Amino acid sequence: MVPAGTVSLANIPSFNASLRAEPSGLPARPAASSGPEAAGAPACKRGETQPVPCGDTSRHAGFTRSRGAPTGCTKSPADGTPRRPVLSVSARKLRDNAADWHNLMMKWERLNDNGFTTANKIVNMKISEHFQDNQLEIACGNSATGSEKPAPKYNEELDNHCAELLETLKHMTKIQLKMEKLTSTTKAICDLKTFHDGAGNCTAPFFHTWPTLYFYEVSLKLSEMYKKELQLKQTIVQDIAHSADQDLMMVYLSSWLYQPYIENSSKLLLEAMLLETGHRQC
Repeated sequence: MVPAGTVSLANIPSFNASLRAEPSGLPARPAASSGPEAAGAPACKRGETQPVPCGDTSRHAGFTRSRGAPTGCTKSPADGTPRRPVLSVSARKLRDNAADWHNLMMKWERLNDNGFTTANKIVNMKISEHFQDNQLEIACGNSATGSEKPAPKYNEELDNHCAELLETLKHMTKIQLKMEKLTSTTKAICDLKTFHDGAGNCTAPFFHTWPTLYFYEVSLKLSEMYKKELQLKQTIVQDIAHSADQDLMMVYLSSWLYQPYIENSSKLLLEAMLLETGHRQC
């Protein structure tokens, strides 16, 4: 006998039935309170929605956030932190060009120092060889005629230093070509800005005070400096190992080190460009 008010599996038509009978004679169990009701908030009636406080996701299942702000919450502009102004495509390109100018000029200086070290070794070796030849002529009493003088010996170390200096010059040539490309890019941005302003649009500068044309003028001036300096270094590389004049070799060496065609204003122009584009702070 099954006690009255008890439900057994035999009384259920199907084990997978969706409805479960409550024991007869017993009061229905209240549902466990959760969510707003557990905190003392009034329960929602049928057909109503319970407001969800912004930023609280611990007590509301299924709550999702969009990128940056919770769903269903409007964020006023005063709530966010101030951000940098969004730059246009042309302004970002000018800013990148300024950084490229800085990197290329720093690489040039490092190559110039390496090239000077190599050129100094070449000059010292040439001076040493010339001194040894003079000592040999004095020891022989200048008895040998011009046809009897021995041919100069092959100096492998000198040849290696010349190859190293030539390799340095190749890297400097690549840097100068990149500088010319930066200048042409800046010229294109300047032309685009002129065309844009010609249509009656705003002529405000991209950054602080510099007009777009001034970026091109500075780039062109820097590019011309390094182009002339590269031509001088090409002459030095061609002649420094073949000259027998000690004074001329010293002139080559000092010209390589002090770079007469690169003016002192080049660093000032670079720093001004970095300051204008925001890479340097006041």
